[in-house]
Amino acid sequence: MTVIGNINELPRVATREGYGKALAELGKLDENIVVLDADLAAATKTGAFMKAFPDRHINCGIAEANMAGIAAGLAASGKIPFMSTFAMFVAGRAFEQVRNSIAYPHMNVKIGATHAGISVGEDGATHQCNEDIALMRIIPGMAIINPCDAIEAEAAVKAAYEYDGPVYLRLGRLAVPVMNDREDYQFELGKGVVLREGKDLTIFATGLCVVESLYAAEKLAKEGIDAEVINIHTIKPIDEELVVASAAKTKKVFTVEEHSVIGGLGEAVCGVLSEKCPTKVTRIGINDVFGESGPALELLHKYGLDAEGIYQKIKGTIV
Repeated sequence: MTVIGNINELPRVATREGYGKALAELGKLDENIVVLDADLAAATKTGAFMKAFPDRHINCGIAEANMAGIAAGLAASGKIPFMSTFAMFVAGRAFEQVRNSIAYPHMNVKIGATHAGISVGEDGATHQCNEDIALMRIIPGMAIINPCDAIEAEAAVKAAYEYDGPVYLRLGRLAVPVMNDREDYQFELGKGVVLREGKDLTIFATGLCVVESLYAAEKLAKEGIDAEVINIHTIKPIDEELVVASAAKTKKVFTVEEHSVIGGLGEAVCGVLSEKCPTKVTRIGINDVFGESGPALELLHKYGLDAEGIYQKIKGTIV
């Protein structure tokens, strides 16, 4: 069982910070790494790489589709490009180029998609990409990683670098609790992590909802409800063996994600269980609506994605 202490006492760092830090470190190890940005180096946190390796950083300007084509060309010439911009711009605006220029020929391109989800906050619905996991899941051969904190983001970048093929890294703007700052932390692409064992129900969570789900489980435990909490940081390929094993044990499943309930983690879990272990699944996420402008933490509370909201939804469903 993972013990993380008081949520208010944990340091908070955005996953995009972990992305930028990892790129700067990897750049020292492999001169084939090239970082591309769409005039957002400060926001995507690739500025450290740009400062250290100016000859291997390309500002493509506000032209995301063109950036995807450049990344594909670099990959075809043996480079390992990390293309970076907001999730809305790469998953939405450049979808066709990501599909046809990167994924179709299975180019070794890594996509650093920051500012994903409703926690973008005041930027509002136009920038709060709650559809990107669904869009990327449908592309053949695209791996998808959604880290829960900055340390996991660093590990995810390294795993993406070692992986041969296109990878979509989903990263956030909001500073979130760092829960993986421990010596025994390990990351393996495609393998979920059991953070809390339980017998009454399973919570499969991803991204910033992982730590909130852990605290929701603690609240449930005080009422005699024993919840298993599993971090699904790799949404594709998903850890089918772990999903089936936990569902078979608890018989009740909840999925929690800062993404639409359509096409994201919830449906990925449902797809596995409907074929291999039919189980009732309740999906907690954005319910087929656009977001709105407001402080990130207030939005997470309003849409039921903080610990209290997750706790209330689960309690109301099982009672």
